[in-house]
Amino acid sequence: MDDVAAIIMGGGQGTRLFPLTRDRAKPAVPVAGRIRLIDIPLSNCINSGLTRMFVLTQFNSFSLNRHIARTYHFGLLSKGGVEVLAAEQTNENRNWFQGTADAVRRVQHHVMNRRTRLVLILAGDHLYRMNYQPFIRRHEEAHADVTIAVCPQAETFASSFGLLHVDDDGFVTRFAEKPTGDELQAMRIDPSSSKGLVTNEAPFLASMGIYIFSPIVLRELLADNPQSHDFGREILPTALARYRVAVHPFHGYWEDIGTIEAFHRANIALAARGQFALYDPDFPLYTHPRYLSPTRLNDAHVEESLVAEGSVLGRMHARRSVIGIRSMVHDGVELDQALIMGNDWYETETERAASLARGIPRLGIDENTIIRNAIVDKNARIGRDVQIVNERARDEAVGSNYYIRDGIVIIPKDAVIPDGTVI
Repeated sequence: MDDVAAIIMGGGQGTRLFPLTRDRAKPAVPVAGRIRLIDIPLSNCINSGLTRMFVLTQFNSFSLNRHIARTYHFGLLSKGGVEVLAAEQTNENRNWFQGTADAVRRVQHHVMNRRTRLVLILAGDHLYRMNYQPFIRRHEEAHADVTIAVCPQAETFASSFGLLHVDDDGFVTRFAEKPTGDELQAMRIDPSSSKGLVTNEAPFLASMGIYIFSPIVLRELLADNPQSHDFGREILPTALARYRVAVHPFHGYWEDIGTIEAFHRANIALAARGQFALYDPDFPLYTHPRYLSPTRLNDAHVEESLVAEGSVLGRMHARRSVIGIRSMVHDGVELDQALIMGNDWYETETERAASLARGIPRLGIDENTIIRNAIVDKNARIGRDVQIVNERARDEAVGSNYYIRDGIVIIPKDAVIPDGTVI
């Protein structure tokens, strides 16, 4: 696997995940209480035996770059590692990355060398566990030029993806990028003749945005389409007309963390023993080792929840919630389908006294506060007797220190919510 290069897209602006992406790149957003989204594809690569990984960054990249630098050390004698490739100005091009295809076009000379056998292109904001070795085998055994990882998708979500039709040998015959209406229905596949690719509940075959390219084919596609910016909308249709494009079916858990609703749903599913298993000793999830103390529970009642290390929970009640690292949750707090991202530091007694003297709540969630169906970003200060419950049942709203997206309340990073506030 030393001659397979993995390119991970980490540079998108992530506008649909705002305000979680206000101060960080989308792949740097914390998930499951202790890891970051970028840890998912990097862990998949490491567990698959891949040693050459390149992360493309652009917007708000500081925390992402710092996390990668602190986490992924392969030693002086290792042949590979994780390299961060930021958008750079050159004599030929002084623009930002204009899309996924444009980003790969501009960094390909850093990634591909004479020993590169295959190029694996991955998204940095998906939640899934995949061993890429069968994917690579499928590409080689099919003698394909391009191979796309695909999974069945229900009609409810199908129009959010690129959809495909395939022949009996698993080669793509038709592709439609995010179709709607009649075009969407035309991409429906009969489960009885799909050889298990789709089901009655999920009759559409969706691209996962994960691709394998033979290097010469990738170079030709990028060179022959110099104005193309996106793989799904522009590169794949060209590839279908000129090359052998195969599919690799994936039937495990996969979630595209593209919206606040999807992000919240995925995290709560992890807390409630969802399909994605966090506990797999043969396929671990790697992240920055923090060497924190065990979590302390002082008569806390916790149901179907995840509690990360270094937290202190008082006489509180959590149901179907995720409580992140170093969380301070005090007596009388009720959490229901809440994602608490935790804190980057511990507040000392001196700092706590100084905050209280200025009328600012202490770091964490103070007494008798209720939080339902919400996301609280890192280092927030939630006062006493606060209710974060979306009282008016709004789908979208913007407040002085909160946002509502898809009906979910988001308290942004470093926000201060005074005592008695009702949202």
